[in-house]
Order: sequence, then structure tokens, then C-alpha cells
Amino acid sequence: MANLGYLTTHVLDTMFGSPASEMKIELFEIQGADKNLLVEATTNQDGRCEKPLLAKGSFKLGTYELLFYVSDYFAKNNVELQNGQFLDIVPVRFTLSDEKAHYHVPLLVSPYGYSTYRGS
Repeated sequence: MANLGYLTTHVLDTMFGSPASEMKIELFEIQGADKNLLVEATTNQDGRCEKPLLAKGSFKLGTYELLFYVSDYFAKNNVELQNGQFLDIVPVRFTLSDEKAHYHVPLLVSPYGYSTYRGS
């Protein structure tokens, strides 16, 4: 039976109070010390990717890491900080352990901080 789980993300810019559009995101599969790039995507106007990062059928259990290119995003939006950008690339490492679940990993971000959680 094919795995029915899938993985999505959503980025919200808490500085501007809006979706973070045009942010580069990479998804890696982690196996021990090795990182395998699976997906490179850019968020749309709603701060989401156009399709799931891992879709039904290609979803597999394991450890993954999302990289959010925060510094590039804020620089592209003309956010100039007194001492330069603080956050560069924000990594979020997590484990997918239910082959039937929808995993949603949102990122709420400002130039100086971020938070994430398992969403729905």
C-alpha cells in the first residue's frame, strides 16, 4: 500500500504581518551524517509552496530538515538592519513517523527571531 502521508509548509512574516512570498526553501532527507536534497521550492503569494514538499505516494518515514532562506528574503524586501541581517538560514529538523499523517511545518519569522510547530 502506498504511503498516504504528505508534508507541507507555510511561512508568515511577523514583521510585516503577512505571508512571506518568494522565500527559498530546501528539503533534505537526513540519514546519519548524510543530507540528501529532495526539494528546492519558493513560496507563493500566500507564503506556501504550490504543492506538497513530500506528496502522497512518495512520502516516507524518516528524519528531514527544512532550510528557510530568511536573510535573502528580508534583503529582497529591503529590510536593512543596523548591523546587517541577524538570521541567515533557519534550519528545522524533524521526524516523520506516521505514514498516513499530514505533517505541516509552519515558520513564523522576523529579522530577529522565529518559531515553528507541528501544524495541521
